[in-house]
Amino acid sequence: MAENSSETSSSAHRRCLAHSPAERSTSAGMGSSKWIRLNVGGTYFLTTRQTLCRDPKSFLYRLSQADPELDSDKDETGAYLIDRDPTYFGPVLNYLRHGKLVLNRDLAEEGVLEEAEFYNITSLIKLLKDKIRERDCKTSQVPVKHVYRVLQCQEEELTQMVSTMSDGWKFEQLVSIGSSYNYGNEDQSEFLCVVSKELHNQSYGTNSEPSEKAKILQERGSRM
Repeated sequence: MAENSSETSSSAHRRCLAHSPAERSTSAGMGSSKWIRLNVGGTYFLTTRQTLCRDPKSFLYRLSQADPELDSDKDETGAYLIDRDPTYFGPVLNYLRHGKLVLNRDLAEEGVLEEAEFYNITSLIKLLKDKIRERDCKTSQVPVKHVYRVLQCQEEELTQMVSTMSDGWKFEQLVSIGSSYNYGNEDQSEFLCVVSKELHNQSYGTNSEPSEKAKILQERGSRM
């Protein structure tokens, strides 16, 4: 019982020491410095020391800990000077705040990646690289578009026209439009030939879908 009483007395003494006036004064000083002001490329950001300490391997962690090996200057307001683009720093700081990557539509992922690499925030670097890879993959899977043409020819010209098609043009549909011409004792049948070509360059033309005339002719041909 005497041993338990001694432990209780010792514990109470430690609690008193922890709440001594000097200790409370030091704690208050630490609490007042939990906010850190950053001057990034002329734009001010106010954040907490806890936010900047999210990644222990990052430049911002070392900055918040006043690493003596880190050569960092302050401006006249006491803000740390960082010579980087503030536009791309915003998403980096927000990621440290809540762990999510939020980008405006007009903000390039590559720009934010440059900042993430500069500040050495490893988790954000990986997230951005995955996002860029996913974006590029979707872009490469865009369906191939085609441009269509409708050519009119006589029966005797048909074989030669089909056999001499070049430059990526290929035969799509043949539609007979009857016998409109008569040479001597023979009627000459006429045809409409629908051909197509892959549209690799958007500047080639804006009409990547079959024209209304081509659609009608293809529909007529499929019913014949």
